[in-house]
Amino acid sequence: MWKDYCASYIKNNRASSLSIMVAAFISTFFLSFLCTLFYNSWISEIDMITLEEGDWQGRIVGDIDEADINTIQDFPNVKRVLVNEDLSQGKKIVVDIYFNNMRTIYQDLPQIINKLGLEADAASYHSLLLSRYLIHDPSDKEPPLLLSFYLGVLFIVSFSLVLIIRNSFAVSMGARIHQFGIFSSIGATPKQILACLLQEAAILCVVPILLGYLLGIFACVGALEGANYIAKDIAGRYEGTFCYHPLISVITILASVLTVFFSAWLPARKISKLTPLEAILGTNKSMLKRKRNPRILSRMFGMEGELAANALKAQKKALRTSSLSLTLSFLGFTLMMCVLTLMDISTKHTYFERYQDAWDVMVTVKDTKIEEFDYTDKLRGLEGVRDIIVYQKAKSIISVSEDWISDDLVKLGGLEKVAGKSVTKSDGSWLIEAPIVIMDDEAFKEYCKEIGIQPKLEGTIILNEIWDSINSVFRYRKYIPFVKENRATINLKNTEKNQEADKIPVLGFTQQVPVLREEYSDYSLVQFISQSLWEKISGQVEGAEADTYIRILSREGVTLEELNDLEDNIAQLIGTAYEIESDNRIQNKITNDKIFKAYKLVFGSLCFLLAVIGIANVFSYTLGFIYQRKREFAQYMSVGLTPFGMRKIFIIEALVIAGRPLLITLLLTGIFEVFAIKASYLNPMEVLTKLPILPILLFSLVIIGFVALAYYIGGKRLLQCNLNEALQNDTLI
Repeated sequence: MWKDYCASYIKNNRASSLSIMVAAFISTFFLSFLCTLFYNSWISEIDMITLEEGDWQGRIVGDIDEADINTIQDFPNVKRVLVNEDLSQGKKIVVDIYFNNMRTIYQDLPQIINKLGLEADAASYHSLLLSRYLIHDPSDKEPPLLLSFYLGVLFIVSFSLVLIIRNSFAVSMGARIHQFGIFSSIGATPKQILACLLQEAAILCVVPILLGYLLGIFACVGALEGANYIAKDIAGRYEGTFCYHPLISVITILASVLTVFFSAWLPARKISKLTPLEAILGTNKSMLKRKRNPRILSRMFGMEGELAANALKAQKKALRTSSLSLTLSFLGFTLMMCVLTLMDISTKHTYFERYQDAWDVMVTVKDTKIEEFDYTDKLRGLEGVRDIIVYQKAKSIISVSEDWISDDLVKLGGLEKVAGKSVTKSDGSWLIEAPIVIMDDEAFKEYCKEIGIQPKLEGTIILNEIWDSINSVFRYRKYIPFVKENRATINLKNTEKNQEADKIPVLGFTQQVPVLREEYSDYSLVQFISQSLWEKISGQVEGAEADTYIRILSREGVTLEELNDLEDNIAQLIGTAYEIESDNRIQNKITNDKIFKAYKLVFGSLCFLLAVIGIANVFSYTLGFIYQRKREFAQYMSVGLTPFGMRKIFIIEALVIAGRPLLITLLLTGIFEVFAIKASYLNPMEVLTKLPILPILLFSLVIIGFVALAYYIGGKRLLQCNLNEALQNDTLI
């Protein structure tokens, strides 16, 4: 009997059945697409990090022998240990460690270090890779939260998608309480009614769920191919490849099936709590337990405002799902747009605006020492070269005694107060990083002239500044003198052997750096020396990086074509003798803009999906919400309410239904913006002037428009019904 009834109901109620099928398809499709896209983006991010920095998780550097390696391997959580031959030099062995459970790495690695008898700084963590697995340093007060944010948005969107199915079933099942009440009165049990509803749900939703699941996967494949096509001209790009995990299918299908099950089960549970007479008479309809005078709407809109407010209060529980869905969709949209804006501002601050005048072409000469590079003069003679610096970088440390620290630093509480754990103390003095920038002789002389020092090659120029971390933030750093400018010589130490080199004359102290695309540590004493001096002390200091760099400035207002030609000329001149990599400023900016546009396209598409999800939820529920109120409006008309008054009620309800989620979302977005601005230390006015107000405003208008459209269609259908007949039928039952 129930099979015949199900088949008959589906056949005779095609609109309602089609609504449920479309909802199941849309929800499963977007759920499958978003989960698959997020998984592929996550895997691509890990692959890029692994490709650029390696897949190691923990690393130990020190005097390590075979017995130590066996000790590490015997540690319970260690999966495997590899000696990094590329980074190991002499007795300084670099060991890469992989763990069975990465989540305990910040507890396990210090224990390994203690067991080996090494200092704490011998251990390092692949923090970027670990953060992609949501593993953060417990001592980090500001861990990266971007991935957590994306997961939060994904959860919000997924929950909103599930609500689409729930809303469609709520509209259909809510209209059938009366019908199932009749069945209950003639002996149907709640279990039989539940079996009937589950049969209908299975017939209507199995095919749409499977179809939506498969099409969501194909849509993700298409999106990845589209992203690869957009980025095909970007040099050095990572080409994303499609990958899939069985857990995605479990999440997608299980979420959809469970939603369908509970959407069918809840009406049966509701009926089981009603007596047959209550179900038939419809006395379960939502009513206000305590009638209150809605002052705001009644004062603004009169009697119609009061009726609309009471109707919304009476249907508060029923509307809660739809409002929540709309709020979540709008919240996801606005947060995505705000994150894009913050990313754009941050990128400009940290790179393009900071270094836009520091370089036009950068060339990296692979595995070449600066003293072995013989083309400096020839490069200076190339057409289009205005200025050139050939340089190499090296590491060293310097001992800074308490009496050498500047008075400004002492006033702030001393070096430990300003730098914290970034500096270490040994034998009463501070061991400070002293990175060395080795410049070709001609460029070093020019640098001396720029800062007002007599050009000499036998000496160092010290960058005498330290970040005042107490009175400024990293985004807008203020600097004070690090040391007193009263030293004629210094002793640089070898970072590997901790041995002092010969005394080096100090040519001068400065707060002006040479024009290079370099970023220096906040708590270091950077040394700028000539190539000639380096050739004399390199055997004592060591620590030089493998590559040499060439910074080239061209004429003012140079074009992309000119920089491309200059790159080609450089490649023809030195490309046959050395292995080089080069890029130019304009092409770098174009590439970054393309990448950011691709980000905007991806996030914009996601935001569009969020809009569709929210609108679908509102549209489906609002139509059902209006159409089920025939008896209510029949009663209004019986006491003299005109069609104009009914339309006014609809307009008020539409404004409340659309406006409330918008106001809640804007409040939450405002809180997020305050938190994000504070966390990123950006100037609030700078962020406020670039907020995506227009997209958010357009999205708000679209939501209001579609809610109004849903009310227009529902109201038109309602007015076309014979409301007197509806009232009479309900009275006769």
